[in-house]
Amino acid sequence: MKFSNSAALAFAATAIAAPSTPTSQDKPRAVQAGCASAVTLDASTNVWKKYTLHANKFYRTEVEAAVAAISDSSLAAKAAKVADVGSFLWLDTIENIGKLEPALEDVPCDHILGLVIYDLPGRDCAAKASNGELKVGELSRYKTEYIDAIVKILKAHPKTAFALVIEPDSLPNLVTNADLQTCKDSASGYRDGVAYALKNLNLPNVVMYIDAGHGGWLGWDANLKPGAQELAKAYKAAGSPKQVRGIATNVAGWNQWDLSPGEFSKASDAKYNKCQNEKLYLDNFGPALKSAGMPNYAIIDTGRNGVSGLREEWGNWCNVNGAGFGVRPTSTTGHDLADAFVWVKPGGESDGTSDSSATRYDSFCGKSDAYQPSPEAGNWNQDYFEMLLKNAKPSF
Repeated sequence: MKFSNSAALAFAATAIAAPSTPTSQDKPRAVQAGCASAVTLDASTNVWKKYTLHANKFYRTEVEAAVAAISDSSLAAKAAKVADVGSFLWLDTIENIGKLEPALEDVPCDHILGLVIYDLPGRDCAAKASNGELKVGELSRYKTEYIDAIVKILKAHPKTAFALVIEPDSLPNLVTNADLQTCKDSASGYRDGVAYALKNLNLPNVVMYIDAGHGGWLGWDANLKPGAQELAKAYKAAGSPKQVRGIATNVAGWNQWDLSPGEFSKASDAKYNKCQNEKLYLDNFGPALKSAGMPNYAIIDTGRNGVSGLREEWGNWCNVNGAGFGVRPTSTTGHDLADAFVWVKPGGESDGTSDSSATRYDSFCGKSDAYQPSPEAGNWNQDYFEMLLKNAKPSF
């Protein structure tokens, strides 16, 4: 489903080590959607203290089908619990906007529906596995057919709360992969597109987090300031919308929250990156964002970061073999700038195909630390789901 990367400074992963109190489990499935009156989210506060990340019906359906395919009754019972974990719904094509209305049907008043906005022209300019449908230069389509269509639906549902992750990988790619021709070609569309999304999705019932990569990407000493400036530039170009709360980190990633020493702390280049886990990344990138003039609170994806020490190098992002589900969504993070641990990437959906003959094959999905075989990005991988379940920390 996503993740771009390139060369030495591209990616990292370091998952959450501290167990926390789940907020999206152990609740009955809702039958009454929305609130009695319009929702107003105060983005100057941590909305996750009040709202539970909703377990959207599309991931629930995938998980329920997975449960039916498991013959081991004990494992199946554990798998069934995954369906109740809140996760984000990826609106990664214009067609998939059609999932939004159905997803709203069972969101109760105390839940918040997580959405990933992810369809920029020339998407994922440094990777092949998650290239999008819109070509470079199709910014007008992005605005009118994609963002405007989502805005219309969100405006039609003022009684439901929404949390948005804005365009994974886009702005970070412009910081570290600016030398690639594909990223040079995509740059203006990324900047204009993100600004347009932030400006138009700035609705009272919405809180937004701009994707900021992770500690092994923008966390390098040389990337912290330029990264913060790149994100702040888009925020300001949008008119500094008040519903932007900050950033999303480790989206679809593997980094641990507070593992010490970090997974790659003994690497020869570790001295050039003080952000050896996501907590350290937030400690360093947060102040840089504030100095650049942007809100600096964060949500961290812990969906697949339960196991550390699996990758040969930080930049290996595709279907990491041996991974496990991480800490369930919670607002108990122990950090003033960390609003919540959330599940952004639906565990079980592939990052990219391992078939080297496929058009969208990316070499990172064929590396020795990548799970094989794996289907196309976004497609379900039953074996991988079962692996995540067996290796989950904390366990189900």
